[in-house]
Amino acid sequence: MFYDARINDHGLPRDPFKAIVAPRPIGWITSMNAKGEINLAPYSFFNGVCSRPPVVMFSSEGQKDSFAFIQETGEFVCNLATWDLRDAMNKTAAPMARGVNEMAAAGLEPAPSRLVKPPRVAASPCALECVLLQIVPLNDIDGRALDTYVVFGQVIGVHIDDRFIRDGFLDTAAMKPIARNGYLNYAVVESEFRMVRPNRA
Repeated sequence: MFYDARINDHGLPRDPFKAIVAPRPIGWITSMNAKGEINLAPYSFFNGVCSRPPVVMFSSEGQKDSFAFIQETGEFVCNLATWDLRDAMNKTAAPMARGVNEMAAAGLEPAPSRLVKPPRVAASPCALECVLLQIVPLNDIDGRALDTYVVFGQVIGVHIDDRFIRDGFLDTAAMKPIARNGYLNYAVVESEFRMVRPNRA
């Protein structure tokens, strides 16, 4: 099949776009406003951007609490969402009034960050402390504002649970990170395979 994404004439019961761009890592973002209120929310339009220095990004469709808090204070933490934390992560996706602490509502314990003010999720095996670099509002190809904002943050501190470091390498599969697929579906990383990058011909 082919469909024109500008008018979404796919004829399917649900838009397949998110099922194509999948699996998507989950940025489980902790932020804090100037009053000290904490927000924790998952974003599936999330990824690493570069490694020197390490930079991550996530996209907010609408000016949600995470966006507003980060814009206000310039700091956030990306917590790794894992199989063991899947139910808690899902609870933090629920709409809650601004100022409600989703971390507490989901029964998660906070742990202090070292270099930024927002706390991290204590049970998460990895957390990235970030400082805001840039927020980019998006326009479509006709120049219309989309009410979508891409938030870029430079990672200045990294927390890793030592249990998952094996022979000097971080064992990603052992942490069982989860990712978002289309619709209500998720995936979990439980196995890996290796390929050696070929040399220049």
